[in-house]
Amino acid sequence: MNDIVRIRGQKRLNGTISINGSKNSVVALIPASLLAKDVVTFTNVPHIEDVNSLLTTLSYLNVKTKFDGQTLTIDSSKISNKPLIGEEIKKVRASYYFMGALLALFNEVVIREPGGCSIGERPIDLHISGFEKMNVEVNYQDHIYTCKTPHLIGQTVVLKKVSVGATINLMIAMALADGVSIIENAAREPEIIDVANLINHMGGCVKGAGTSTIIVVGASKLRGCSYRVIPDRIETGTYAIIGAALGDEVFIENCNTNHCLALIYILKKIGVNLTVYDDVLIIKKSTNLTSINVETNPYPEFPTDLQQPLTTLLTQANGISIIKENIYAKRTAHVIELNKMGANIEVYDNNIIIKGPTLLKGCQVSGKDLRGGASLVLAALLAEGESYLHGFRHIKRGYDNIVNKLNKLGADISFIKKGDNDVAENNNG
Repeated sequence: MNDIVRIRGQKRLNGTISINGSKNSVVALIPASLLAKDVVTFTNVPHIEDVNSLLTTLSYLNVKTKFDGQTLTIDSSKISNKPLIGEEIKKVRASYYFMGALLALFNEVVIREPGGCSIGERPIDLHISGFEKMNVEVNYQDHIYTCKTPHLIGQTVVLKKVSVGATINLMIAMALADGVSIIENAAREPEIIDVANLINHMGGCVKGAGTSTIIVVGASKLRGCSYRVIPDRIETGTYAIIGAALGDEVFIENCNTNHCLALIYILKKIGVNLTVYDDVLIIKKSTNLTSINVETNPYPEFPTDLQQPLTTLLTQANGISIIKENIYAKRTAHVIELNKMGANIEVYDNNIIIKGPTLLKGCQVSGKDLRGGASLVLAALLAEGESYLHGFRHIKRGYDNIVNKLNKLGADISFIKKGDNDVAENNNG
């Protein structure tokens, strides 16, 4: 896999970007589709590494798949239950959604503790306590969960804190549980609505998704269907931020701007020249950006997944900006890399303090996680000279064809082949 890209900075961007299906939705929709034990066809599916990893897991479970263009067909009619303890499970945080699906189908699941990006502790205790309330016995040993139940019983589960993962995982399990289940203090993200809509399309009954109380009436059986994945609001936000930094006139199409209202508010407040329609964002050249104070919080407030790209944009704003990261304690690895490039950023507790504007200069940087990698792509696009970005595999986990998309706008990004690694190592210190 090509893991290094060369980015020549300070190129102005013009043109149109089309948004793909939501990464955070599709990684939950794929496990949820297994509940049908039938054929489910998804459209608007992004080509990203997390999807590929989940498809490898499906093959192991004797589930047939066909991924053609942006259409993914899943036939789980002959699914078998096997321990999920291989390397693919460690790659994708969302692998934990197989817990809810396999418990619902087989009353038992053995699964390795999920992996994903290193952005601080992300325990699944809320998932586990919810399953236990539904009559599941859970044992944990050597990073492996063994969950068993005679049968899932519908219950009311009150989440101690808002959790997207726990809300979706419990909702999946509850879809085939006996009786009525309720999730209180549920997360309200659009991706949760997407999973609920899929379950309903398969013949289930989920009400209240998008509010803090979700009611699930357990079904005896679900059926196959066709379903279109919602647009990716984080991809939309990332390109909107890139457009704000470097765009002369950038059109972002096939998005759902209603899912991006918190970011749109922030961009307008700092002075970005932005026009908003239902499914299109138009960003024109923006100058003299001003500083702002922002906090990350659960939807519908500003998402943690856009904190890192916004950090980079704010290095170009006049004054001192502060982003308070309330979701993940260690989502600051990008700060060290940005400061290498000339940014003036300090971190105190969970506050990221950005002093701008600063001239960024190209150098060697390393992306440690998905969204941090995206923030460094923007930094390299802004920087004077050439940058070599290592760890591009993290970015490929969540962004479909990002290099080609940006190059079509006028960026200059190229992959460094394995034999050319010495070029990267010997440039820019």
